[in-house]
Amino acid sequence: MKMAILSCNPKCYSTRRLREAATQRGHSVKVLNTLKFAIDLEQGNPDLYYRQKQLSPYDAVLPRIGASITYYGTAVVRQFEQMDVFCANSSASITISRDKLRSLQVLSRHQIGIPKTTFVRDKKDVLPAIERVGGAPVVIKLLEGTQGIGVLLAESVESASAIIEMLQSQKQSVLIQKFVAESKGRDIRAFVVGNHVVGAMRRIAQGQEFRSNVHRGGHTEPVVLDESYSETAVRAAQIMGLRVAGVDLLEGSAGPQVMEVNSSPGLEGIEGTTQLDIAGAIIDYMAAQVNFPEIDLRQRLTVSRGYDVAEIYIPEGSEYNNISIRESGLRDKDIIVLTLYRGTTVIPNPRPQRQLQAGDRLLCFGKRELMRELIPDKVRRKRRPKVKVLPELTVAREVHQDSAHIETVPMPPEEGDGLE
Repeated sequence: MKMAILSCNPKCYSTRRLREAATQRGHSVKVLNTLKFAIDLEQGNPDLYYRQKQLSPYDAVLPRIGASITYYGTAVVRQFEQMDVFCANSSASITISRDKLRSLQVLSRHQIGIPKTTFVRDKKDVLPAIERVGGAPVVIKLLEGTQGIGVLLAESVESASAIIEMLQSQKQSVLIQKFVAESKGRDIRAFVVGNHVVGAMRRIAQGQEFRSNVHRGGHTEPVVLDESYSETAVRAAQIMGLRVAGVDLLEGSAGPQVMEVNSSPGLEGIEGTTQLDIAGAIIDYMAAQVNFPEIDLRQRLTVSRGYDVAEIYIPEGSEYNNISIRESGLRDKDIIVLTLYRGTTVIPNPRPQRQLQAGDRLLCFGKRELMRELIPDKVRRKRRPKVKVLPELTVAREVHQDSAHIETVPMPPEEGDGLE
C-alpha cells in the first residue's frame, strides 16, 4: 500500500508513530504538508499538485488536519475523494466534528447519551436556557475550542450570564451545557478505529481544575470499557462518519455521555497510558480497507434514473407490522431492504423471514416513486409545556428523568450473510 499522511508537523509524536508503523508493515508512506497542495479542477479529471509537481498516485490517505486549517485541509481531502483515493476520515465527517454545535445536533437525533445542551443568541434567552439544562453550575463552551481552551465552568446563574454576555460581545458563539457533577474533573477518551475501540484511558484533572485534558496537566490511567461505553463510542464515531476517532465520554449516572468526537486524536497520551500499538491498528485497518473502499451513494445514484435510497419507518398500526420482509411484498415492488434499524441494533442485509415490528426503520434501495408512497406523513411532535419566568427571575421547570441508557442487543447470527 502506498499511503500519504497529511500533516503540517512531521516531527510531532502522532505523525512519527504513524509513519513508523506503516514502514514496519512494509508499506510505502510519505508525510505531505496539507498546505502545500494545489487543487486542479477539470471536467472528468480532478487532480492534485504538490510543491508545484503533479501528485503521483496513492492508495490511501490519513488526514491529520489541524483545527486552524479545517477549510483548506478538508478541501484537499475532498479532492483525494474525487480521485477515488481511500481516506481514513472523509472531508464531510471532519467538517462536522469540528463544529461542537453541529456535531451535537447530529448525535441528538440518535439514541446516544449527550449532556443536555442549549445554544442561544438573544440575552433574554440566557436565563431560561440555563434553567432548561438543569440550572447552575453549567459548562460554557466556545464552538471551536480545542484541548480544553474555551471551556468554562460557571458556578452560579449570575456568573454564567456575565460570562455569556462578555463572550457574545466579542462575537463568540457559545454553548450552555449541563454540568455532569458525578463526572467532575474526569472523563474517558475511547480511541475508535473502524468498528472497534482499540484503546481507552481515563483522564483526571489535577487540583481545582475541572478540565481533564492532558494539555492542562490532567493525569491519565488505562481503563477497560464495559459494553455500553464501547458501544456508545463506536456508534458515535459511525454516526459522525469517522473511521478513526477519539470519543470523549463522561461517566454519568444515567450511563455514558458523549462530550466530543475528535477527528484527529493525538496518539501520545493514549499509547503512553495503555502501552498499545494504536498507530499500528490504524495502519492495519487502512490496509484492509484499500481494496474494498466504501462508495458515496449520493454521487453514484445520480446515474440510476428513478432509483434512490430512502429510510422507511414502520409506525404502530402499519400493515407491515408483525409480518416478514418476504410477506411485505417489498421485493415485488423492486425495493430491496439494505439495513434494518431496531432501537440501537443494526441488522445489515436482513433475511426475507425477518419479522418487522413497529418502530423499525428500513434503509431501502428501489424505485423512488414506490418508496415515496410507503413513507408515512410526519407526525407533529407534542410541544413541551411552556417554561414560566417568574418576576424574581427564578424559573419553574418540569422535572423529568434522563433516558440516556443504551440497550445493547446481540445481532442475530442468521443476518448479514449474503444477498437474499
